Parts: sequence; C-alpha cells; structure tokens
Amino acid sequence: MKDVIKELVGWIVSILLIVAVSYLIVTFVGQRTQVSGSSMETTLSDGDHLIVDKISYRFREPQRYEIVVFPYRYEKNTYYIKRIIGLPGETVEIIENHVYINGEKLKEDYKTTDINDVGIVSEKMQLASDEYFVLGDDRENSEDSRNADVGNVKRSYIYGKAWFVVSPKKDFGFVR
Repeated sequence: MKDVIKELVGWIVSILLIVAVSYLIVTFVGQRTQVSGSSMETTLSDGDHLIVDKISYRFREPQRYEIVVFPYRYEKNTYYIKRIIGLPGETVEIIENHVYINGEKLKEDYKTTDINDVGIVSEKMQLASDEYFVLGDDRENSEDSRNADVGNVKRSYIYGKAWFVVSPKKDFGFVR
C-alpha cells in the first residue's frame, strides 16, 4: 500500500510540474494562434496556425518588417497580425502607392498590393516615442494603422511576434 501511495504522489507531482511548466511557456514564451482573414496574404493566409514568440520583445525592441500580434482595442480576445513599417519617432507618409519613412521610400522585399486608400495618413504622420505604424501585406484588404479604429500601435500593446507557421504543412516554417 505504501508503494502505491508513493507512486501516486510521484505521478501527481509530475502532472503538477508539467501543468506549471506548460502554463509558464504559454504565458511568457510562446503561444499558438490562428490567422483570421487575408490581410497578410501572401506571407500568411487565412487559417494558418502560428506560434507567437512572446519572449523576444522582453529583451529587445520590435524591428521594422517584423510581423507582430496585438489586441484589437474594441473587441476582447481579438488580435491583429500586421507588419511593422514605421518605428517610434519616425514620420510616415503614403504617396502614390508607396510608403515613405522620414522622407525616404521604404524598400520592401515581400509581396504587397497597392495602397489605394491612405486612410488617416493623407498627410505626413509623426509617430510618438512609443508608437509603431503597421500595415497588412494585402493593403487593399487590411485594417491597419491607416484606419482610425486601429491607428498607431503602442509598444505596450504588442503581444508578440509571429514566429513559426505550424500548419498547413505547405507553409510549415519560420515567418519571414
């Protein structure tokens, strides 16, 4: 009987340890999420399952071109996935389908669509010291920093970085 109790306690401790480690990983390191919508086509597609890296930004600031995840401020448990275009303190301008950062045309080496609707960026926009300007890669079908409901994203709202596509198998790999 003593051996059974000892083994049972061992199992309970192991299970509690696994639950605690899993909780810590999901809370502080990474989390699985699903892309909903086409705003990041062709980089990410509707239905893609991702791992979001939640730890990198504890040690460094987000960089231009990284794809970040942040909450939609008007709906609980709804997150946006967008690409960082403008960094804190920079000016952003959209002129004839091109993004300009501090007066220089942005060089983008990923596929995007034209910007026919500049939204709230009809004039030069100055980012605050804690704000990022984000765009979807499918600019015709994206609610992003051009939209007043989204606007510039404060650093404290950035949840993590899209890191790895786990499914579908054809897209399996690191997010670029």
